[in-house]
Amino acid sequence: MKLFSLFLFVTSLFLSTFAVAGEQDDVEQLKQALARTMPTVKPTKISATPVPGLFEVIVDSQVVYMSADARYMIEGDLYDLKTRKNVSEEAKSVIRLAAINKLGEGKMLVYRPEKVENTITVITDIDCPYCRRLHGEVPEYMAKNVEVRYIFMPLKGSADMQKTISVWCADDQQKALDAAKAGGKVEPKTCDNPIREHLQVARELGVRGTPAIVLESGELLPGYVPIAKLLPEIRK
Repeated sequence: MKLFSLFLFVTSLFLSTFAVAGEQDDVEQLKQALARTMPTVKPTKISATPVPGLFEVIVDSQVVYMSADARYMIEGDLYDLKTRKNVSEEAKSVIRLAAINKLGEGKMLVYRPEKVENTITVITDIDCPYCRRLHGEVPEYMAKNVEVRYIFMPLKGSADMQKTISVWCADDQQKALDAAKAGGKVEPKTCDNPIREHLQVARELGVRGTPAIVLESGELLPGYVPIAKLLPEIRK
């Protein structure tokens, strides 16, 4: 029995190694096929998926799926219906975090508690009602040791853009944002600012409306989520 068990183990190890080597060959084949058929496309990463013959290709902030010969491409999320898991989400989370980290916290408006246990990054517009509702919960986030980082996405034209820039350029950014979110006036100001970089990041994240919340994992939650519901999600 011991000899038979050893045989099964060695056979399993051999097959596993063979499968990995085969996947690597297919990945290399796809890289070469892309270089021939789409030389301007420079994939960031190519990896195998749970579906035989289908490979995940990341190009900048886009995730697609292709056959090893680069003939067929699928654009959209890949789901495992057995586990009810969005297989594409992991790759998209990595892309989102990379975009946010590239911007850097120094170019965000940050509400930081004395002790930071968790961080959320919120894409916001000053005047949207649900953005204001979320901002009204910032003191609760502070009390729960959750850092709130804002990336601005002014959606309502030049006046909205100017108001956002005025908040950023204010002597006290938090006081100015608190007033603006409450419907108050903000002293018009201009300065060097990262607001257009914010807009670019929001587009890279795939945000189409505000608010949108990015968790530490890179998961994107579109729309307003009450703190009572969100806190258990970020601490599970």
